[in-house]
Amino acid sequence: MRLGKTAVVLGGSAAGLCSAGALAPYFDQVLVLERDELPAEAEHRRGVPQSKHPHFLLNSGRRAIGALFPGFEDDLVAAGGLHLMPSLDAAYLDGEGWSARKRSAMTMIYSSRILIERVLRDKVRGLANVVIREGAAVRGLTSRDGAITGVTFTTSGGEERLDADFVVDALGRGSSVGAWLVAAGWPEAEVRTLDAKVTYTSRWYDLPAPAERPASWWWRHLVIMPTPDRGAHPAEHDYLVNFFPIEGDRVIACMGSWGLEMPRTTDAFAETARRVRTPLFAAAMDRCAPTSEVHLTRSTGNKWRRYDRLPAPPKGLVSVGDSICAFNPFYAQGISSAAGSALLLREHLSRARELDAGFVTRFLAAQRKLLAVPWSLAMARDQGYACAVGTEKPPEWRRRLVAALSAPAFSLIVGAAREYEVVDEHFAKVFNLDESLGEMLRNPRVLAGLARYRLRAALGRHRVPFGFDPQAEPPATDYSPAAAPAGAR
Repeated sequence: MRLGKTAVVLGGSAAGLCSAGALAPYFDQVLVLERDELPAEAEHRRGVPQSKHPHFLLNSGRRAIGALFPGFEDDLVAAGGLHLMPSLDAAYLDGEGWSARKRSAMTMIYSSRILIERVLRDKVRGLANVVIREGAAVRGLTSRDGAITGVTFTTSGGEERLDADFVVDALGRGSSVGAWLVAAGWPEAEVRTLDAKVTYTSRWYDLPAPAERPASWWWRHLVIMPTPDRGAHPAEHDYLVNFFPIEGDRVIACMGSWGLEMPRTTDAFAETARRVRTPLFAAAMDRCAPTSEVHLTRSTGNKWRRYDRLPAPPKGLVSVGDSICAFNPFYAQGISSAAGSALLLREHLSRARELDAGFVTRFLAAQRKLLAVPWSLAMARDQGYACAVGTEKPPEWRRRLVAALSAPAFSLIVGAAREYEVVDEHFAKVFNLDESLGEMLRNPRVLAGLARYRLRAALGRHRVPFGFDPQAEPPATDYSPAAAPAGAR
């Protein structure tokens, strides 16, 4: 059922492309306005500076994009994306040492952000009623009687105005839509923020040819979590580090931190890498050929524009992706959250008879529930940092409590997931935004698994070894149990 003649999407990155797929069945024409000239291949562009850093595509995001664009995952893998099981294909340094390698409930697609967007663009360009207009910089909205009626934008030929029945804001963290609404007479929306001063820095490398790689490189992905040590230690031991595989036999070496200075030059990057918790990271980089400079990003704060709390949200306008809710990128929630909002929009459009004010109100209420899951996960860790600022900064006593409990709680869950299938299954759901942390911790079988693990750990009776020497190579042994222990299912 067609709901209107023209829908306009502001922005042509992942959130905007997913939104175009959601709108296409319900409008005669969908126009995507993108400021950049879009490359035909997987290449970086000015409007997506974060494309130079690692991007996880979580299971919830994979499913949402696949529902919007059937065959997306197959196309991404065919283009070079890697379908891996992190617990089996990644060397993971957590707690005091390396974790055991074993099978788990979670798989992921590894690729660069630029490849994800190239495959998405190909899918969108296959939709007959969708047009991507490049070199179009959005300058404002037009409105009448409480409704958004169109947009204004500039191109090389000057300013243009376009009437629209529906507009989707996918302009990202820096979206000006909120300011345009205020200028048009709407009240300013509440904005919830928490900036934990995360900075991360990345450099791209070509892997050596397979025959030239060390025999010890069973792993495809290297992860180094911040140290649990509360005593004196090098600042680099507080880094979150990834040696992240992408298409084309390449990797992105990435170091990030909360509230610390990060290297900006190639020499400083290499020197700093030698001071992280394991020598494996720098040794792996030494065997690879660098193909880029060092890329540093500081725009990482959590920010939720609460359009759902406006007394009368504008008819004919919704926001998706970072335009409404942006997260600390460490938690890999951005693309998956944006795709989830786009799929939710399609579901609401499929049930709508008209795009009245009630439609927007209902969508915003459902989107609020969707966004609450990743938002709560981001708050669970970022609220523990003394350097954090924003409306969601907790009182000092609570911050100290979060800081004291979050790391041990995470280690407890990770440890229990190693040994009990039910904990592993639900932890994978939480990580992939398929379940909230609260839902997981209210599950009696999960709580039983956590208690059983804690008791057995106190007695030194672990089923799966862990804590292997971080100065040595991570063990290649597959510790997957032949069958789950009794009572663990």
